[in-house]
Amino acid sequence: MTGYGQARYEDEDFSIAVEVKTLNSKFLDIGIRIPKILNDKELEIRNLVSAKIKRGKVSMMLEYSKKGNSVSQISINQNLFQQYLDHLKELADSVDSKSDDLFKMAVQFPDVISTIEGDNDNNKEWLLILPVIKKAIENCNDYREKEGSVLSQNLIEYINSIYKNLEEITKLDPMRVEKVKKRLNENLKEFAKREELDENRLEQELIYYIEKLDISEEKVRLSSHLDYFKEILNGKHSMGKKLNFIAQEIGREINTIGSKSNDAPIQKLVVNMKEELEKIKEQVLNIL
Repeated sequence: MTGYGQARYEDEDFSIAVEVKTLNSKFLDIGIRIPKILNDKELEIRNLVSAKIKRGKVSMMLEYSKKGNSVSQISINQNLFQQYLDHLKELADSVDSKSDDLFKMAVQFPDVISTIEGDNDNNKEWLLILPVIKKAIENCNDYREKEGSVLSQNLIEYINSIYKNLEEITKLDPMRVEKVKKRLNENLKEFAKREELDENRLEQELIYYIEKLDISEEKVRLSSHLDYFKEILNGKHSMGKKLNFIAQEIGREINTIGSKSNDAPIQKLVVNMKEELEKIKEQVLNIL
């Protein structure tokens, strides 16, 4: 499910900002961008995210910086800088280009200038960063819960729409059966004029044919699946996979009704139910 959360902390020495985004995914996929100084904390951060967010594509970005009055040492790699500069000059000479800005370019290359952080304050800084991470995740989950409330209402509307179509099918079904019987009788009367018929065998064949067209059980099972879907949706525990399984069962009953009904008005209602079911299947992927 989509979600977004952020949190910040700032004092006279440090500035910390954490942003968490989530997108729909069947599994938990965590991507983290953190400063190098926190590389040793990456596993702890991942465990913290996975404990709070069970599923989805998660992107976390952590920005951390010390302010000017914080003590840090700067290291300049002169040999690396000289290598960058020499290569840039060679390139510039090969194309007869001016070399006025080569110094600025060489200084900006990776690892030419780096900040050496002291180890003494690492624990203190982590104690400041950790609550900000937790708050950003909490805000993201709050966002997801609000989205979930809207999603739940949408799913109920889709289920109710299938119910309404099923009620219309229930009203049309007796007329469909009568039309089938009438058509069979007319065809049989016409056939009986030309052929001698075994009445017992004929009766058995008629019963078999009518039973094949009977959708009473499918209607009952479909109604039961719709009720169960609502029951699970209103539960308090993780239910995404179970709802997906129920949606598959709903689809089976709808397809069977469509194939057995052999009736144009009912087929239209079956198409409507399939359309609503596709919306359900799409949205269920957003549920944990």
